[in-house]
Amino acid sequence: MFMGKSLTNIRILNDLSRNQLAEKIGVTEQAIWQYENGYMSPKLEVVNKLKTIFRVKSTYFYNHDLLNGVGMDNIQVENIAYRSETINSLNKSQSESMHVRFIDAFIRKIETRINYPKNIILELRNEAITFLKNNDDMDRNVQIDYIASMAREKIGLNNNSNQNLLFLLEKAGIFVFEKEIGETIDAYSLWSKEERPYIMLGTIKKSEVRRNFDLAHELGHLLIHYKVEFTMQDKKTYKSIEDEANSFASAFLLPEVQFRKDCSSIVKRSNPDAYIDIKQKWQVSLQAIAMRAFKLNIIDYQQYRYFYIKINQNGYKVVEPLDRDIPISRPTKVKSILQLLFDKGLYTVSEIMDEFKVDQSFLTLLTGIENDFFERHRQNENKKFSVKELGFKTN
Repeated sequence: MFMGKSLTNIRILNDLSRNQLAEKIGVTEQAIWQYENGYMSPKLEVVNKLKTIFRVKSTYFYNHDLLNGVGMDNIQVENIAYRSETINSLNKSQSESMHVRFIDAFIRKIETRINYPKNIILELRNEAITFLKNNDDMDRNVQIDYIASMAREKIGLNNNSNQNLLFLLEKAGIFVFEKEIGETIDAYSLWSKEERPYIMLGTIKKSEVRRNFDLAHELGHLLIHYKVEFTMQDKKTYKSIEDEANSFASAFLLPEVQFRKDCSSIVKRSNPDAYIDIKQKWQVSLQAIAMRAFKLNIIDYQQYRYFYIKINQNGYKVVEPLDRDIPISRPTKVKSILQLLFDKGLYTVSEIMDEFKVDQSFLTLLTGIENDFFERHRQNENKKFSVKELGFKTN
């Protein structure tokens, strides 16, 4: 029997409306609605087009998908915190929440075969909640600075560098993925109902310093905006929440005492080029450095204004010095988990494909891990016998 729900879920995962999908496969929008709601089953030629579009096997549509038994409420659309200047459309939010639902279900499947260390980020979030509750009369900026300082210490960042930030966040318990989210969204984050933290990084026009700020910004959301219903906010409140996450990221990436010391020897404080060494040390953009310096009164308004005039004149709005020199870090946690499972013989790529009824390219689409990784391990599944294993003996 054709499973209409499986088609609905994977259509939304691929950010396609019924009308868009209908145009791709040459049927009417009404036909797609009928497939999804069990009023009609598609012909084999339609199923073959569907499997090609969605990178799955034909049998995918005749079985329950990854989400069966998991429940759609494990990932709440309204709890997705976007790093974006605007509140995003419902369609985009539904597509991204569906992506995380699939990822969450995938992780649930593979993690049954491993044991995780303790979730430091969950502990940190709970400590942040307790701190905010016990100090609700404290100035909000002071609250944010305190939690940012606590977070650096908890995840193991030293006071002189942001090196290995992505690695340390993954190690602390966050599942980080990357995908093409779109030009208007830099990143987003959320907690699953089972207290699993996710950060999704965009891949368009990114540098390492921008990626670091995105990570810190989303960490701020995870720690200080737990349970906030982002999609329910008006524009003013949404902007205020985003400003708080920016303040957290700034304080987290550029700890005040050390940052003041770094700036103390700078003579031309309104010149962006004077901060290049600081950028290299902290791996934070010149623009983020200027914002932090202004907030800490290291530079005044006129210096801050002139700084941005020079940013525009020098073309640094597009590409800053060192942007092309600092290597871009990529998520490795899920890839490492899969590597362990493959190496130990606890799972194979073929088993995953057969179990989920998907093509190899679907795994790349879902996880963001390069196709070569899955291809290499899939080829290694073919056992090559040695003479000893075949039992041959020489005379």
